[in-house]
Amino acid sequence: MTSKNEDSAAASRIAVEGAIAPTPSTNMPSTDAAPSTNAAPSFFSLGVSPKLCAALGRGGIKEPFPVQVLTIPDVLAGRDVCGKARTGSGKTLAFGLPLIDRTARSAPRLPQSVVLVPTRELASQVVAALAPLAAYRNVRITAIYGGVSLNRQAQILRAGVDIVVATPGRLNDLLQRSDCRMDDVRMVVLDEADQMADLGFMPQVERILSRIPNEHQTLLFSATLDGAVDQLVKRHQTNPVFHEFVSTEEDEVTMTHRFIGVADDEKVAVAADIAAGPGRTLIFVSTQRGAERLSRQLDLKGVAAGVIHGGLSQPKRERALHAFASGSSSVLVATNVAARGIHVDGVDIVIHHDPPEDTKTYLHRSGRTARAGASGVVVTLVSPMQVRDVNIIRREAGLHEAVVTMSPGDPRLGDLEGWVPPNEEFGPVTQQHSGGGWRSAGGPGPRRDNRGPQGGGFGRPRPRSFGPPNGQRRDAGPREEFQDRGPRRERPAVAPGQGRPARPGDGRNHPEHSRRDQGNWGRRSE
Repeated sequence: MTSKNEDSAAASRIAVEGAIAPTPSTNMPSTDAAPSTNAAPSFFSLGVSPKLCAALGRGGIKEPFPVQVLTIPDVLAGRDVCGKARTGSGKTLAFGLPLIDRTARSAPRLPQSVVLVPTRELASQVVAALAPLAAYRNVRITAIYGGVSLNRQAQILRAGVDIVVATPGRLNDLLQRSDCRMDDVRMVVLDEADQMADLGFMPQVERILSRIPNEHQTLLFSATLDGAVDQLVKRHQTNPVFHEFVSTEEDEVTMTHRFIGVADDEKVAVAADIAAGPGRTLIFVSTQRGAERLSRQLDLKGVAAGVIHGGLSQPKRERALHAFASGSSSVLVATNVAARGIHVDGVDIVIHHDPPEDTKTYLHRSGRTARAGASGVVVTLVSPMQVRDVNIIRREAGLHEAVVTMSPGDPRLGDLEGWVPPNEEFGPVTQQHSGGGWRSAGGPGPRRDNRGPQGGGFGRPRPRSFGPPNGQRRDAGPREEFQDRGPRRERPAVAPGQGRPARPGDGRNHPEHSRRDQGNWGRRSE
């Protein structure tokens, strides 16, 4: 295990814009500097082995992405690397190529390289991307995740695997059974580290890293480097080199954002109109039940949609994802957790059917489209109750496209990329909703329910009062509903020692049945 380094914050940070080659960090020898900006860098000039360069060429990959230009030389030099880049920027090959080049043959149960990812789908897709390249170097790679046979995975590890791509929970299960050991691990990759933190995997990740007895190289890739991710960097990386990929304006214009105001009872119909186009559409919802329900509702509208969420078995999730990736199904409904592993090129439209809870989730969902330089449209369906929360996301993400009300059958829904909405500084929607529910972002919004504050802000409940003030009755004043009930019925008098008065048919008028006289309150007399 690497030693802790509290001075990691002083490590060099390099930012790159577009395809500009990186500037060498201060702790890098001059001999390891990146290629000159006069010529476009190649994988070979970055230090990738000729065999892998030839394999990349056969796969049609000729030039490296900027994040790969930044990180590959440092990883091949054996340095700890902390990379910050958005989804779809090419991180898999950025760590995968050096990983394959630097991994040797492993003994049974003793892999030399471990890649930790947050979801099953991402584990499968990382292996699918790297396995053809690993075959050129005779490197064995496998995916380890839950939802499938544990014994089958243990069998594979006992036979010998060089690179393990795993979710933290399942790998810990195998470590506890001694089907896998970390004694020979030389390289560790934490991919989508911020998502692992969001899903609560940090204790599992810490447990895995604590089992590595030897010094090793640690690579960390994340969309954000704060909170729990920053703690990982401080505890488990030694003098890391920081790389941050900053997108240029040319990269950003490939993703267009649209905010459509809809009535609650028209959301499904509007989503169906958008998804009915020729492109590939990914629709996000908040819950598993919501995903199943929306899939059925779209089918009724004539739009065949697959569904993927954490409640499905792994074979069902894989079939749905394969159908979407292969094009046999052009619409996929997904929840946040399941969608974190969806890395499919060619997604034309992302629909936030249920708006995300925060800006970070919005950006991660939206990153499923406009990948690798392709264009894409991100559509958010906004009901009257969601205006204020969506405006917060727009403000934090720096998006100025106005929320425009549309109804099913609107011709603009068929070409949202070609239609350009007006821009506004996070102000009101451009059209009054038929139900009168739209309000300005600056004024009070609609009340969400009887517990929420005026303005409907989610997560900010109004302080409750658990009793009337000053000891007064809540219904202070005459109780008029009881005034016509007549005089109160008097209880008949009972002589001392005679017990309670007899009731018709019960025969209990004998003194020995008196609980008061016998002291038997709370139990029946025998």
